[in-house]
Amino acid sequence: MPDKWPSAGDLMTARPVTLPSDAPISRALGLMRTRGVHEIPVLERSRLRGMVTFEAIARRASLALSTKVEHLLVLPPLITSETSYPEVAESLLAAGLRGAPVVGRRGELLGVVSRTDLVRALPGIPALVRPRTPAVEELASPASALVREDDLCRNLVNQVRLLEEHPMPVVDRKGRLVGAVGIRDLGKVLWRPVTPGKRDPLAATTALDVKVSSIMHTPPLTVPLGTDVATAARLMSREKVSSVFVVEDGRPVRILAQSDLLGYIVSRGRGRPGRGRVEDVYVEITGLRGSNDPMLFADIDHLVARGLRRITRSVRPLLLTLHFAPHATHRTSDLTVEARLHTDNGIFYASHTGWNLMAGVAGLLDELEAQTRRTREAKIQRGRRRSKPVPSDESSAEDPELEAKLRRLGRDEA
Repeated sequence: MPDKWPSAGDLMTARPVTLPSDAPISRALGLMRTRGVHEIPVLERSRLRGMVTFEAIARRASLALSTKVEHLLVLPPLITSETSYPEVAESLLAAGLRGAPVVGRRGELLGVVSRTDLVRALPGIPALVRPRTPAVEELASPASALVREDDLCRNLVNQVRLLEEHPMPVVDRKGRLVGAVGIRDLGKVLWRPVTPGKRDPLAATTALDVKVSSIMHTPPLTVPLGTDVATAARLMSREKVSSVFVVEDGRPVRILAQSDLLGYIVSRGRGRPGRGRVEDVYVEITGLRGSNDPMLFADIDHLVARGLRRITRSVRPLLLTLHFAPHATHRTSDLTVEARLHTDNGIFYASHTGWNLMAGVAGLLDELEAQTRRTREAKIQRGRRRSKPVPSDESSAEDPELEAKLRRLGRDEA
């Protein structure tokens, strides 16, 4: 681990684009489109009031474009210029934001630090690339949500949150990757101006009734299995994208997004010596946003806390990621839950498919506990073998002089 992590002040963009609190949504959308940003700080008399995000606007697309941005403000995490690199990553992950403002002691806006800034710095930080840089498949999320090129853009509106995290792969009828569609692509048709005039009610269509193939960007950025994370991060920074697709035989199998890299940063930033506690483990849950069950996350949290207590007997857990992927094409309510556990002794994986969500989470934690226990026992056995003295066999020791004396005595007796 380096003596000192980079700070938010080292990475931030100074003098970022801002908006007054009484600015209309149309102005915010125009700045986001021209500047290529997803969040804009909102000021009132040079004081930070919050941020307006593309997701917040997209989720309320029915609002008039003259609506003031102050009605859609999001409270960002508190980041100062001294906030360390791993702490910035954790704050962005917890808030679900691509960027956050950096404020001074008096609450004044100093700049904005984004996921892109963190990913750009990743290959140059020794603690993240040594002694071994993980391969992309070790950190990437499964490519469970695919878009057909002949699907309508209307269907993408229900997946705005996923699009905000990373572009979705677009495949043809044979499942081969042909493009990608992200939140910026959807914005091209979400607020497309409509020409006034008479229309045939029977043939009335909207801007969202167009195929995904008409707005997707191509070719998508891909990497093969086995590519190291540092190389993928450099590629994402150079091409100015928020994710890369991991492909096998022309088909997308996993997606390495900026959020996956931030999770890796958090896990390495928490890798300090000492005994771990369950309270210190960062838990990230994806795929369940929008659930209408208020007790679901509480039940999952209870299971996770209980499972992590057992895991701490074998290793020190640092980061646990749970990804829920419903099987939308099945007639049943099956879903797949994938877990990735970062520890001080490596990364462990588990997967479960079934209709019972809670049973799946419990089974994943049992499997992770078994894996960490076996790893600990194997490590103990290796240590015992190293410390065990090798017995010496005196009868087999080679002594040329002694052998010669024995031969002479044998000849004399004969």
